[in-house]
Amino acid sequence: MKNDIYRSAAQVTVFSTVEKGLSFLYRIALTRIIGAEGLGIYQICLTVFAVFLTAASSGVPVTVSRLMAKSDATGDREGKHAAVTAGILCTLCVTVPAALILFFGKNAFGFLFSDGRCADIFIILLPGLVLTSVYSVIRGSFWGNKQFLPYSVIELLEDAVMVICGVILIRGAGDPVTGARYATVAVLISYVFSFCVSLGWYFSTGGRLKNPKSRLKPLISSSVPITAMRTSASLLNSAVAFLLPALLVSGGMGNSEAVSLYGVCLGMAVPMLFIPSSAIGSIAVVVAPELSENYYKGDTYAVKRDVEKSVCAAILIAVAVVPLLFALGGSISEFLYSSELCGQIVTVSAVIVLPMCVSMMTNTVLNSMNCEKKTLGYFCIGAAAMLASIVFLTRFIGVYSYILGLAASNLSSAVLNLRLLKKKCGGASVLKYVFKGLAAIAGASLFGVLATGILNHFFSPFVRIIIGAPLILAFTAALCYLMKMFTFKPLKKLFKRKNIKGEKPADAQKN
Repeated sequence: MKNDIYRSAAQVTVFSTVEKGLSFLYRIALTRIIGAEGLGIYQICLTVFAVFLTAASSGVPVTVSRLMAKSDATGDREGKHAAVTAGILCTLCVTVPAALILFFGKNAFGFLFSDGRCADIFIILLPGLVLTSVYSVIRGSFWGNKQFLPYSVIELLEDAVMVICGVILIRGAGDPVTGARYATVAVLISYVFSFCVSLGWYFSTGGRLKNPKSRLKPLISSSVPITAMRTSASLLNSAVAFLLPALLVSGGMGNSEAVSLYGVCLGMAVPMLFIPSSAIGSIAVVVAPELSENYYKGDTYAVKRDVEKSVCAAILIAVAVVPLLFALGGSISEFLYSSELCGQIVTVSAVIVLPMCVSMMTNTVLNSMNCEKKTLGYFCIGAAAMLASIVFLTRFIGVYSYILGLAASNLSSAVLNLRLLKKKCGGASVLKYVFKGLAAIAGASLFGVLATGILNHFFSPFVRIIIGAPLILAFTAALCYLMKMFTFKPLKKLFKRKNIKGEKPADAQKN
């Protein structure tokens, strides 16, 4: 079973990395073909659509996965089908009316867009609101059934369909608005694809629709707090987008300069801090169903083990990334964006990655253990800290008020989540591992600064990255190994050959 977890986590991570790389290349193609104006219109439409999609169904897949794990723990096969049916019913009850209201009342919702040309293009996405909400439920069933390969393949193929259709369509666009329209059509085609393929897979592998009555109440009770938290996160980002430039302007900065500074911080620097999110998300997707099943079985030892391993994995990922960003943030920013300011922000904020990784992982772990309301409350505390930092400190420290707020938000969430986990998991503790992680980060960051200090005198930014990154990673790995933060046992399990036909497993031989 442990071998399957290692393989599944590695598999999901690889597919997710390829998917993100494909999206990155597509974004470059969009920029070159439809230009910054077309890309801006396209991005505004997707941003507004994402808010509606988040509000409609973002908490349902996780909850469906957890309810299916609970049914597995109790041997209730019919309950698994009922959970999926309840999820589909709930999302349709929200998304169908929302899509109809937005379609027939499109003239009344023009205030949602900063550019009036976006409204008509946004309408193209409305069928996708319904289709994608249903697909999200089926995606949750993949997690609950531990079918990580079809989930990964469908996610990758959805992106591939969008890229192929998008490139074909936008090449015939005569102006930026038409290009944005065609790119949006490509997104809708990809939604139709994932909807059809996921439903086909679900029913062909024994999935059924059953009376959802027994699962409606627990589904709504659990999914609403998660949806509220994720919707609040989207709204928080919108609030930051409005407040931060406005406060910079009120402090005496010109409007163009304020918008530019906001773009450097949140459009260039902050995305680098979220580099570990792909690996964290992959581990969370694989571990969550197993953790939920053990939790509902009452297997406290297995729950404690899963929690500790998951959180320690998140810390280890942060330990690998922070020294790279701290030492090479300037070189990476110079190579990608030719921005010295971006490099300064990345260097200063690199340490935020540690509490961010812990917060992301512990949120998933706690949601798998029916603690959605608690994590929502902790998120609100962190959001309040971020807004307070921006409102009261921007006039003194400029755009770094957001960085400080981001640090306060993630640190408070990580600390509160770890405190709750210690109570829920019978003494599960990772505090010692956290201190080891901080020590490893300090040592590896110091080595990185010394190494890049030498490289800066002789090489271009690209060469510094090519030489410096492997050196820093190797030093970090050696340091972590000496501090006994990891072993090569999981790697051996990952590549361990299956038993040949006729050979008994080790456990059987012992018996």
